[in-house]
Amino acid sequence: MKVAVLFGGTSEERDVSIASAAQIIPALRDLGHEVFAVDTATGRLTAADERRLLSAGVAPAPPSDSEISAVRGRAITLSPAAFDIRDVDVVFLALHGGAGEDGRIQALLDLAGMAYTGSNHIASAAAMDKDLSKRLFRTADVPTPDWLMAPATSEAVAMALGWPMVVKPNKQGSTVGLSVVREPAQLQGAIAMARRYDAEVMLERFIPGREFTVGVLEGVALPVGEIITPGEVFDYQSKYQVGGAREVFPADIGTTESALLQVYALRAHAVLKLGAYSRIDFRRDGQGHFWCLEANSLPGMTATSLLPQAAKAAGIEFPELLDRICRGALKAR
Repeated sequence: MKVAVLFGGTSEERDVSIASAAQIIPALRDLGHEVFAVDTATGRLTAADERRLLSAGVAPAPPSDSEISAVRGRAITLSPAAFDIRDVDVVFLALHGGAGEDGRIQALLDLAGMAYTGSNHIASAAAMDKDLSKRLFRTADVPTPDWLMAPATSEAVAMALGWPMVVKPNKQGSTVGLSVVREPAQLQGAIAMARRYDAEVMLERFIPGREFTVGVLEGVALPVGEIITPGEVFDYQSKYQVGGAREVFPADIGTTESALLQVYALRAHAVLKLGAYSRIDFRRDGQGHFWCLEANSLPGMTATSLLPQAAKAAGIEFPELLDRICRGALKAR
C-alpha cells in the first residue's frame, strides 16, 4: 500500500505524535509499504528532514507556548501543494491532541473521500470533549467520577466533589494542564492554568487508587493493563520519560474484575461510536469500584505505548497491529 503518515501538528502533544511516527514509519516500511512522512504543521518531509525530526524524542515537558506559536506561525504560510497526498491508499493518523484528534483533520479527509485510520470526525470530537464523553458514559452505564465545569466556587466544589479534586482542560490529552487541587486556595490558580490550553475547564472528583487501561481493537477488548506511577497521576513525564511509570500487561487482577473492565471499555467505545481501535482509561478506588476517566480515539502508537503493549499481550506484534489498522481503514472506506 501507499501510506501517508500524518503526525506532528501544532498541539501541545506534538512531541508525542512525532515519537509515534518515528516507530510507525519504519515498521510500515519493513512490511513493504511505500510510506510518506507528512508533518501537518510543515508539510511532506524530505528524507533529511524526516531523519532529523523523527530522532528528536519526547522532552520531559510539553512544548512551550513560544515553541508552539512558532510552529503555528510557520504553518500559516504553507501552500496546498505541501499536503498533496491524494495518490495514497490510506492515511495513517499518528496525531495526538488538537486538530489531529478532535475531528477536524478527519472531516477534511472525509470530504476528500480518503481512507484513514482511527475514528470518524463525530466520534473523534465526542471522545476529545471530556464533558460530553462523561455524559455519554453514564447513558451506557459506565461509571465515571462526578464533575463540574468551571466557573465554580470553592463551596460548590466542596459540596459536589470534595478535596482533593482534579482540574483539567476539557479538550486536551497527555494530562497537559492538569492539576490535583488539595484546598480551596489553589482552585482558581489551577483553573487559570488549565484555561491556557482550553476555554472549557473540567473539575472532577479525584479517585485515589490503582490505574488501569483497556485497548479495543476491531470490536474486541484487549487484555487489561495496569499503570504503576511514581506519583498520584499518570502525568506527562511519567508517560513519556524512561523510568517514569511501570506498565503491566496483563494486569495483576482477578478474572472477574478484568472481565468487568473489558465490558466497561466496550460500552464506552460503542457509546462514543469510536472506530477500529481506541484505549479507555480507568481507576479503581479503595472500595474496589472502577471509574472511567476518558477514552482515547488516537492512542499513542510507539511499540511500547499502552495499546501496542495490550495487543502484544493478546499475541499481536507491533507490525501486525499497524498492518491490521491500515487494512481495516481501507475496508471501512
